[in-house]
Order: sequence, then C-alpha cells, then structure tokens
Amino acid sequence: MGIKTALPRYELYFYTAVLAVAMIWAGSWIFEASSENVNRRAFKGSVKPGWHYVGRKMDVADFEWVMWFSTFRNHILFALAGHVIFAKIFTLIAPKHRSLIFGVYGGLAVLVTMGWTFMALVLSHCIILYSVALVKRKWMCFVAGLTTLASIKLEPYNSWQESLVTGSFSLQDILFYGGCGFSIIRCMSFALENCEKKDGNYTFFDLLRYNFYLPFFFFGPIMTFDRYHAQANTAQLTRKEREMWNITTKALLHLGVILLVDVLFHYLYILTIPSDMKLVTRLSDWCLAGLAYSNLVYDWVKSAAMFGVINTVATLDHLDPPQPPKCITMLYVFAETHFDRGINDWLCKYVYDYIGGNHNKIFKELLATFCTFAITTLWLGPCEVVYVWSFFNCFGLNFELWVAKFFSIPPFSNIEGAMGEAMSRRIRGVFNAANFWAIVLYNVLSLNSLEFAKLVARRLIFKGFPLSTLSVLLVTYCGVQLVKERERQKALLEEPEPVKPVDDGKEKAE
Repeated sequence: MGIKTALPRYELYFYTAVLAVAMIWAGSWIFEASSENVNRRAFKGSVKPGWHYVGRKMDVADFEWVMWFSTFRNHILFALAGHVIFAKIFTLIAPKHRSLIFGVYGGLAVLVTMGWTFMALVLSHCIILYSVALVKRKWMCFVAGLTTLASIKLEPYNSWQESLVTGSFSLQDILFYGGCGFSIIRCMSFALENCEKKDGNYTFFDLLRYNFYLPFFFFGPIMTFDRYHAQANTAQLTRKEREMWNITTKALLHLGVILLVDVLFHYLYILTIPSDMKLVTRLSDWCLAGLAYSNLVYDWVKSAAMFGVINTVATLDHLDPPQPPKCITMLYVFAETHFDRGINDWLCKYVYDYIGGNHNKIFKELLATFCTFAITTLWLGPCEVVYVWSFFNCFGLNFELWVAKFFSIPPFSNIEGAMGEAMSRRIRGVFNAANFWAIVLYNVLSLNSLEFAKLVARRLIFKGFPLSTLSVLLVTYCGVQLVKERERQKALLEEPEPVKPVDDGKEKAE
C-alpha cells in the first residue's frame, strides 16, 4: 500500500540532502581512522603497498577479491577468452550443437586446470545424482544431493577428498570447493527437473553439457537446468536491438567498478578495521555505522562485479543468466535479501516457494524458511557464525509475516485506511528503517565477525541511545523513502496503459 502515492517534492529533496550529508560524514570518519592507523601492527597482514602513484597502502583483506582480480586474473581472462572464441566459431558453424561445444571446452579446461582426479570426483557426483534422477522421486534426489554436498562440507570427508585432488597450483583448494559445490547443486537441479519431465528422461550427456559450462563451473552463478537446457539448445539465435552495445557498455562499467573499488581500498580500510577490535572500540558511533553499512555495500559490489564478468560472457553465448543481486541500499525487507541471485533462484524454486506456496500461511512459511536456511547452512559450511546468521535471517523472514498479519486485522487496518496512503507510507518507512538495520546487523556478522556485529548493535541501540540511535534511524528513514519513490516511479512506468473502449458507432445509435 502507498507505493503509487508520491510524497511532496520538497520532502524528497530534504531526504536526499540528509542522506548525502550523513554518508559524507560517516565516510570522513572512516577515512580518518584509516589514515591514522595505517601503520598499526594489526594491519600489517592485510594492508599492503598498492598502486605507487596513489601514495597509500591498500586494503587487501578480502582474499576473494584479490584472487579474482589479481592472483587469478590472468587465468580467468585466458580461459574465458578461449571459451568466447571457440563458442563464437562453433555457434556460426553448428548452432544446433553449441551446447556440446560448451561442455567439451569446459570439461577440457577443468581437466587441464585441476587434473584427472578432480574430474573423476566430479563425474562420480554426476553419476550418483543421475542414477537417482532416473527413479523420479524428488525426496530421493534431495537426500542424495544433500548427502553428496555434506561430503565436501563436513569433516573428515571434505579433507580426505581435497587431499586427493589438490596439487601444486596455489588456488586448487579454492577451485575444489567452488567446483564441487556448484557442480552438486547443478546436478540436483538436473535431477529435480528430470522428475518433472513427463515423457522419458534427460540423458547423461545433457547433464554433462549443463554441468561443464565453464563460465558457471567454478564460481557460479547457478542457472537451473530447465532454463539452461532451453536456451543452450535453441538454434534460433538472434540479438535484440542494441544488445551488443549494451553488452559492451556493461563490460566497461564492470571494469570501471573494479578500478574504483581498488582506488577506494587505498583510502578506506573498511575490511581491515573491523578485524581490529581494540581499534574498533575507540571509534565513534557514526564510524561504526558507516563501517557496517559499507561492508554490506562492498559485498554487493563484489558480487555484482564477479557475476557481471561471468554474465557478460554468458550473454555473448545467447544465454539469459541470473542478474546481479539487489543492492543492500535498496533493501528494507528480508524477503529480497540475497547476495547470489542464482542460489536464491534455486532455493526459491525447489524449496522456499515449493513449500511456502504464496507465503501467507504462518506455519507453511515457518517450515519453508527453516528448510531453506537448513540447506543454506550446509551450502555455506556449518559453523557458529553460519548458525547465528541463518537463525536471525530465518527469524526476520517470519517476523515480517507475523507483523503484516497482526496489522492487517481491525482496528489497525481500519486506522491505516483512514489516515491516507501518504501518511501510511511515512509510518511504514519508520518500521522499514528499523528493518533495514536488522538486515545490516544480521548479515554483517557473516562478513566480519560476531564480535563486531555485537559491538555495532550495542553501540547503536543501547550506548548510543537516544542521539546516535535516532539520528542513524532518521538517515535510514530518508534512504528508505527515496527507495520507495524510485520503486513508485518504476511501477508507474511498468503499469500498462488502460485500454480505451472502441467506439464503433453502434453504441451511439443505441
């Protein structure tokens, strides 16, 4: 309710000004903390010499970013460039068999990179889940898939398998977990889609062509089998108007984002500072709030950049891959919170929506969220931080439904209807602002540490009350209202125009 109701223009200008000033203020605190503590002993392991012409050291605390865009950059570019060349040649020569070329090239690249033992392990996973898929029982597919996934996530089975397949290549241990994990999830998608197939079964070669598509193999995103199979096996290959221009623009945009993040890492040590609890306890409330928020924004930017590079290649292959996640700044409900849209789509299709239906029944929603986060916990690797993260996000999803149900009954629904849509939007914005910080606090613990998340919550909710608490809430409220206005404008653009009745003259005569 209220999404199509505009607030006064001056009110939106006020929200924009408050948000801009607050972000600059928090950023100045983080910059000051980064500059004054660059030579701390605790920073030596994660703050290294960066670009020499910048004149500052660089935050390299995120091994995944460094791996993708420094250590592993040349390997990625070489492998993906080869994929693009071969895919283009064989798409022109034999478009009907391009999915076969995708699978063959991907399989050879995996074999050369990781060796025959890793290939044998992945093939064993494929054979097991394909065999179960022939039975066409979804519960058996889930049991087999989750058991296989547990074998690379739980000790001692994961260490034993890793010792068999990793060698001298310094990134083989990372590629082992990424390749095996995503491979198993894809095999589960294949098995579950085979259960839905009415006539016959998909072939084992369909599974191999799907699983060994190189751009998705090691790091995702996950594209469900039904979508990939339909898109990769079509011979009608056409481009939309200005599609190549859009692909080129997005590729350049991703390159610009990567360079911008590297530059910011020279000035804002947003990843290193939270790891030094002695320093963090001395920072201001605004600095802590800025660090918590910027860590989630960075995680979104990282996911968008990583998947953006992969999605650019997939789009060149005439595929429609999962889009990047929604930015944390645009989130104020738990139902839209995810940092990997591919995994999110997989979970929604096979677990969350399958069990929860239309998500308006309290018990079914509780069961759906519990099953979803149980699988997510196994996917991430069971540990204390993952348990806490899963519990609070599961609680957040259900709490939203409980609150919505509570306020939908009289007299609350009657009061909201009487006050008007604009005022309803303002009141909902207050609750959404509090919800936004619940999302931040619940997710920052998985990005940094449980201790940092607890410290931020304690400072902003208890020690900082009322000044810090209310001021941060006001800034967040302004941001939420701007997001709501953007959603309102988008909804108006997407709303179909009403069809005008046809005046055929007959009605006039009548």
